[in-house]
Amino acid sequence: MTLCPMKINIITLGCSKNIVDSEHIAGHLRKAGFQLFFDRGRNDCDIVIVNTCGFIGDAKEESVDVLLEQIEVKRRGRKQRRLIAVGCLIERYRDELQQELPEVDAFYGVHQWGELVRSLEAEFHERLEAERMQSTPRHYAYLKISEGCNRSCSYCAIPLIRGRHVSRPIDELVDEARQMVADGVKEIIVIAQDTTYYGMDIYGERRLGTLLSRLAEESGAEWIRLHYTYPSSFPQDAIDAIARYDNICKYIDIPLQHIDSRILTSMQRGIDREGTLQLLDRFRKAIPDVAIRTTLIVGYPGETEKEFEELKEFVRQARFSRMGVFAYSPEEGTAAFELGDPVSDDEKQRRIDELMAIQEEISMQENLSCVGQHFKVIVDRREGDYWIARTQYDSPEVDDEVLIADKGSTPLHVGSFYNVVVTDALEHDLLAEVEQ
Repeated sequence: MTLCPMKINIITLGCSKNIVDSEHIAGHLRKAGFQLFFDRGRNDCDIVIVNTCGFIGDAKEESVDVLLEQIEVKRRGRKQRRLIAVGCLIERYRDELQQELPEVDAFYGVHQWGELVRSLEAEFHERLEAERMQSTPRHYAYLKISEGCNRSCSYCAIPLIRGRHVSRPIDELVDEARQMVADGVKEIIVIAQDTTYYGMDIYGERRLGTLLSRLAEESGAEWIRLHYTYPSSFPQDAIDAIARYDNICKYIDIPLQHIDSRILTSMQRGIDREGTLQLLDRFRKAIPDVAIRTTLIVGYPGETEKEFEELKEFVRQARFSRMGVFAYSPEEGTAAFELGDPVSDDEKQRRIDELMAIQEEISMQENLSCVGQHFKVIVDRREGDYWIARTQYDSPEVDDEVLIADKGSTPLHVGSFYNVVVTDALEHDLLAEVEQ
């Protein structure tokens, strides 16, 4: 009698960098004969691996909550069920978590993927990218081009967790991208802790523009999208590559965090108000139709009402295509932690609400201007009576979507591209019809 292979469920929390880590772990374990799943709601597996996030307070709280949920499932389930906690939260708080959560069978930090894989009697390749099992929909995937970060942003614990910046060679990345496309990926999303620093450690200079150009020319991807850029010393050749190649989306994800020069100096961002405005102007002159996505932080220690009003006016004038706002979270070990947390949670939420109200008005105006325009879209999924798609100006999970009513005449296909005309607009979505 042949025994059924053991089932492993991987629950991934946090950012897309964690998604890539989970996919590589899963690839190694699948090759060893395990059945792998990525399903937070699944409770019938022999082993559960929770890949945690330790970036800010809310993310840490969610990670602990998920571990507690899985501990409860473990108590109610079979005795042999194992629970393994991995990732950023473990890297930061291993000792405390081992004491507080003895029901968790094993803990592994972000530099211990080999130990995790070998503990399950699977073979581990030192190049983690050697094996991968995709958890995203088949038509898009993330390409992590480097690990770690050399920045010293005062509020950020990522360098403490992930260590120094380590780039992957260009040829290796192009090979992985080609394999992604061969496996059915249409859209490659380039990610790292800081993509604009790419290449400094192994080439002695920034090579993001070179990498983007080679991906555009050699990967075969229909869309290439750039995430997690950094405003200080933004490489001009990356801007030029986005402008030059039709298959690089006219989209830049760039967390700016603030606009007031004093706050930016305290945040140790390496750029001031004038430099930020000049950079946005460079983007828009080189790429007239560029969609700029940013994130901002409110409630940073010492942020006055005057500086918050300056931030609000900046949002009105900059007219970002997409924007998110986070409340400042004091993180142990960071420079800003010594400044305390003088802005109350209620005040932080008020500032978030006011900024997002401004952005929602801008989003509504921008979307209304799209009515009657024609776009190329990729279909992500079917939901109710609609096919849910995106333009090149929107990244999956975080940005606006295009809703195409299913009229039953011609079914669409997930992962396929279509030309559509926009018929109506909502604050965060467009309604469209496929062109005949």
